Amino acid sequence: MGAEGEMLEQPYFGHRLKRLRLARGLSQAGLVGDGMSTSYLSRLESGERRPTEHAVSYLADRLGVDPSALTGPADGRSLTEVLAAVASAPPGTDDTAALSRAVEEDAGEDPAARWHALWLLSRAAGRDGDYAGERVRLHELVELSDLLAAPDLRARSRVRYAHCARTLGDLRTAQPAAVQALSIARAAELSVSDTLAALTVLIGVETDLGRLEAAGRYVEEMERDLLPRAAPAQAAEALWSAAVVSSRQGDDAAARARLDRALDLLRGEDDPLLWTRLRIAASAAALAMSPPRVAAAERRLAEAACVVDLIGTPAQLQELRALQAQLAFHQGRLDEAHALTRTLLREQDLRLPFGDRIRLSVLDGRLMILAGRADEGIAALRRLGAQATASGNLDLAAHVWEALATTLADVRSAGPVPGHDRPGPGG
Repeated sequence: MGAEGEMLEQPYFGHRLKRLRLARGLSQAGLVGDGMSTSYLSRLESGERRPTEHAVSYLADRLGVDPSALTGPADGRSLTEVLAAVASAPPGTDDTAALSRAVEEDAGEDPAARWHALWLLSRAAGRDGDYAGERVRLHELVELSDLLAAPDLRARSRVRYAHCARTLGDLRTAQPAAVQALSIARAAELSVSDTLAALTVLIGVETDLGRLEAAGRYVEEMERDLLPRAAPAQAAEALWSAAVVSSRQGDDAAARARLDRALDLLRGEDDPLLWTRLRIAASAAALAMSPPRVAAAERRLAEAACVVDLIGTPAQLQELRALQAQLAFHQGRLDEAHALTRTLLREQDLRLPFGDRIRLSVLDGRLMILAGRADEGIAALRRLGAQATASGNLDLAAHVWEALATTLADVRSAGPVPGHDRPGPGG
């Protein structure tokens, strides 16, 4: 490939180069290192200089991409045209690659079109379990929404950004983003939908941080002022978050009532994916209760499996398998729990959210202890507890330490455990 042959013409090369650099959070100096001057890179990005073959190779290596990501032919259509093609595509069409390429080549002349494209790309990344990629898109969305000065876009960007940061275990970023989203929604008197979305994600973040009193106040406000006017799908998600608060407060009766209300709001044909997510959430909540409601968890998980096995994404399948491992543990099927857990943890492309990943690793540690590898299991659980504490997720940290204490108490009461035959808690 020569600079005068198949090389992507300027200014498109420069636009694509800059987008890839910014997507990785690199400054110009951080990208060039010692092998290129920042002034030369600046001229490449502005379109003033055509790149040499050596420059392309060097920059691609620094960015961690194939050179074709920098030099592939331009689509020739504007971002607005590509968005129109995406919106009118037949159902089932995957336009993610084309839309991503259009964003890379976009000169940024229409911030609203760019915002729309980034919104679609971030949603696709989240659906696929690519939370790091989702976060990159959402970070730019937040900045663009401020540039556009549209309160609804500013609130929605921050809601999604807070949710993504929470999924990655970054509560220190998630909490202020959620607070800002709610503040913007209130100040601009946005719709019930926007205000409820901000409040729901904030309730989840405050619960993870162990601030149950604050989370409870938000739940009261939500149920009093917003839920009566909310659409069924959004009300169901909000009730799901409220149920988690009740469970963490030790009020399992209220948690069950809220989950039952949420489940009753939707039929499978209304929104199959949300219907499935709620049943997975109900199963997880049932297993987290004291004592675990194993039969209820099994029923809800079986309902969810029917849908996930047919149309689920790889991320949803992993989430389902992780809960099936938890269920097997509580039913005393420790060999099955061990096999499911080890298979998931060994996957190269594990897409579980931070909290689910920690809980799965906690289960692995508990199984080590019950199998007679006490020192190894205790050390693993201690590391996980420290990791959860360092992330600021006090709710998750409490789960780790409680699991360790409960497992050690089980072992002491039962005596030495030679293998995987002893029933687990809730069996």
